[in-house]
Amino acid sequence: MSSDTQQGLRRLPAVDALRGFALLGILMVNSLQIMDPYASEGIRAPGGALVDQIAAWLVAVLATTKFYLLFSFLFGYSFTLQAASAERNGYSVTARFLRRSLGLVLLGLVHALVLYNGDILMTYGLLGLVLLCARRITAGTAAMAAAWIYGTFGVVLTGLGALAAGADDGSSDPLEELAKTEAAYRGSASTVLQANLDRLPDAFLAVLLLAPGVLAAYFLGLAAGKRRLLAPGMTHRSELLRVFAFGLTIGVPGAAFFASTTQGPLDDRWQYLGLGVGMLTAPALSAAYACAVLLLLQSSWGGRVQRLLVPAGRLALTNYLAQSLIMTFLATAYGLSLYGRLGAAAVVFLAAAVYTLQLALSFGWNRRFRHGPAEWLLRVITLARTPGRAGTLVR
Repeated sequence: MSSDTQQGLRRLPAVDALRGFALLGILMVNSLQIMDPYASEGIRAPGGALVDQIAAWLVAVLATTKFYLLFSFLFGYSFTLQAASAERNGYSVTARFLRRSLGLVLLGLVHALVLYNGDILMTYGLLGLVLLCARRITAGTAAMAAAWIYGTFGVVLTGLGALAAGADDGSSDPLEELAKTEAAYRGSASTVLQANLDRLPDAFLAVLLLAPGVLAAYFLGLAAGKRRLLAPGMTHRSELLRVFAFGLTIGVPGAAFFASTTQGPLDDRWQYLGLGVGMLTAPALSAAYACAVLLLLQSSWGGRVQRLLVPAGRLALTNYLAQSLIMTFLATAYGLSLYGRLGAAAVVFLAAAVYTLQLALSFGWNRRFRHGPAEWLLRVITLARTPGRAGTLVR
């Protein structure tokens, strides 16, 4: 049996199910960023319809800053599986992971230039090198590093936000800049590319801003992977329930405060404090989401949940890129030029429809093929050879 086939047989349903679920949150956040100029600029939309205000508020509460942490945790966990597979088959972990990181950076760069500058793949590729250097540390050390990194980051951000809460915001009126952005994204394919190129420094800045959260989640995933916490039978229902309850208790109030400062009704001067509190408590809600999915997998609904989410999780990279492709087609001059013309509620509805479609297509694809197109390309780069066509039939 080939190493590719062996790896396929060793996939963990819980990891893929969590990825499949996380795609929903990522899509909700990114869709608003791609289609709403106010969300893209981090500005509260003035005078929006009540249904749009509620939709934007709910996305901020339930999704913003939560799901990239979950994806980052799964990246760290999967690294332990990839490293173990490479060592088991006599390959160099360092060489393979360096090529994989390069592949992620290149895919992310194309993604940011052509589709959506809020790309996360470059961040994953660059910061993944830290995982490579730290792969020998113990699970306890990795968990401690995660706590220190994120705790320090959250406390500092919250402190700065508290200092800024009483300060007067002297920023200029952003409406003129928003009008230029709308014109660019509705103009032509060339103006869309130019706008993305102009925003490329923001994509690199995002690497720095997201670095503490991503690194902390990486280390937590590394610790969980070393302890095989997502392997069958390794997590107990009582433990999941405790973490779930704790996560909701801490995460929901923090998320509600964050949303109230960014979307209202609290005044704009609370926005930076809300961001700090939201970031500090986001891991708790992310953990609650993860535990909820794991509890469902252990319930009488487990088989249905697995059939629903696992195929999408196995095609996570393809689905992530496809989400940007679809929403960018709807938003920009690549397609329908709806940028800034739809309210948040309509965008959320479209995102839900896209996610539903992806669940169905992923299920059908996985019945016939082993890898998705983007996963196949990344494996070619990682293995430095062709593991089979993107449409290799499942045997």
